[in-house]
Amino acid sequence: MPSIKQERVELNKLHKRLRRHVGSAIADFNMIEAGDKVMVCLSGGKDSYTLLDILLHLQKTAQIDFEILAVNLDQKQPNFPEHILPEYLEKLGVSYHIIERDTYSVVKRLIPEGQTTCSLCSRLRRGSLYGYAKENNVTKIALGHHRDDILETFFLNLFYAGKLKAMPAKLLNDKADNMVIRPLAYCKEKDIELYAEAKQFPIIPCNLCGSQENLQRQAMKVMLAGWDQQFPGRLESIFSGLQNIAPSQLMDSNLFDFMGLKLNETTSEHDAGIDNEQTGLDILEL
Repeated sequence: MPSIKQERVELNKLHKRLRRHVGSAIADFNMIEAGDKVMVCLSGGKDSYTLLDILLHLQKTAQIDFEILAVNLDQKQPNFPEHILPEYLEKLGVSYHIIERDTYSVVKRLIPEGQTTCSLCSRLRRGSLYGYAKENNVTKIALGHHRDDILETFFLNLFYAGKLKAMPAKLLNDKADNMVIRPLAYCKEKDIELYAEAKQFPIIPCNLCGSQENLQRQAMKVMLAGWDQQFPGRLESIFSGLQNIAPSQLMDSNLFDFMGLKLNETTSEHDAGIDNEQTGLDILEL
């Protein structure tokens, strides 16, 4: 059994790794700028607690000044422990606000018994958070999605929607009046789990509404966990692929002008053939 000193050393290493990943994501996507008012959306789960914890640390060490506002949406689910988040945030001395919206009753009224409520619940939650952000001059809305969430979403869209689409680290909403950022985009879920356990965050269960987790997403979790165990480095490679896209090597004519693609008359047919052949064989050389 590890000693208290060893546990502290491991926690410090884990904190540094998460901090480094968050810092890199913020820098790579210019997520937070001087004068920003960052609304950290807290659900009471491990991801949002970790997000707030790391951002508070970075706020102290960053070379720019930005404000942090923690916000939780109380959806009036039965048995929701309303006291946990306020007590935790007051102990930290963090500015916070609890939005009260009875979206639970709306979801229960519209979704038949036994069906998954997550999709509608998510839309209603997002609308409430976006509205609050606009009313309170929030410049960035920080969500707790991590690397594994992004990979799961990518495969869900690929397998079930026929789209090459995931979660961007930075997103301007359709109305262009809210900016969403995901500072945990480079962080692994298993690191977050270990960190949340070590920090003993007061976790609020996400099953209070009685809805089961989306079975398709759960299948993606199992698939990715299996790959991670059987093929170390595969998930890192896939995630890297999401950041190294070659539109000309795919088949979306909206992203690449295939119709206007013409043979360069100064290039010999022999050279053109070699180029095409090499492009097609790239995967075989891996």
